[in-house]
This record gives sequence, C-alpha cells and structure tokens, in this order.
Amino acid sequence: MLTIYHNFPIRTTPELLFEAISSPRGLDAWWSNHCSGNPAMGANYSFDFGPEYQWIAEVTSYEFAKAFELEFVQSDLDWNGSKVGFLIEPDGEFTQLKFYHTGWPTLNEHFKISNYCWAMYLRLLKRYLEFGECVAYEERLNV
Repeated sequence: MLTIYHNFPIRTTPELLFEAISSPRGLDAWWSNHCSGNPAMGANYSFDFGPEYQWIAEVTSYEFAKAFELEFVQSDLDWNGSKVGFLIEPDGEFTQLKFYHTGWPTLNEHFKISNYCWAMYLRLLKRYLEFGECVAYEERLNV
C-alpha cells in the first residue's frame, strides 16, 4: 500500500487548525463542496464533491487539537478503505500539520493526480487559516 505525505507549518493555533480539518464548516471552506458529519470517534461524514462523487467516510481517529483521521467506506475504488489523516503539533507561533493519505492500492495515475490535488487543497487550508481566504469550490484547483 502507498501513502501520500505533506508536512508544513501554518500560522494558527492547534485548536483552529483542528476545527478546519474536522468540522463540516471548516472542511467546506477548503476541501469539499459540501459535507455533513459529527467530529467524533466512529461518526460518519458524507462528502459532496460533485454529482458523481457522493462519498462516505468514518472517523477512525479523534483527539482534539492533536489528530483526526477519516477512512473512506463509500468512494472511488482507489479511495475505498484508504485513510486521510491529520497530525497536529504546536510549534511556537506556528502549528505543524503532518498530513497523510494512506492505503492506496497502486502507484497509478489517480494516485499521482490526488497527490497534486492534496498539495493544492492543503495550500488552500493554509491560506484559509492564515488570511481568511475562501475560494469557491469550482475554482479551487485553478487558484
């Protein structure tokens, strides 16, 4: 199984970062078109990424302001069973984010595209937290 990793600092608090990666409102600000769910261990999230991309994930790790992980249980074949996780570490005036997307079955074109897209989305997360920027869902990969 393969894993995508992205580690970087964000000028924010661990609490605000956790809110942005675990709450539906936060996730909709930088990643999903629309999602619903409850940030609690074992809870399900429904994600809307467009008409053909209605996905469901389960919270498999939850530690306030420290860790959040989702396992995709209904999604694209490459994403089914994969886990998207966020590890948070305070670092002075910054907060270090250690992101991973693990459980990829093969190093295929979708893996490569998703790695690029994660870099773009995580940049939007950083800009959202540092500058309050919100980009319309349709424009997120063009910014």
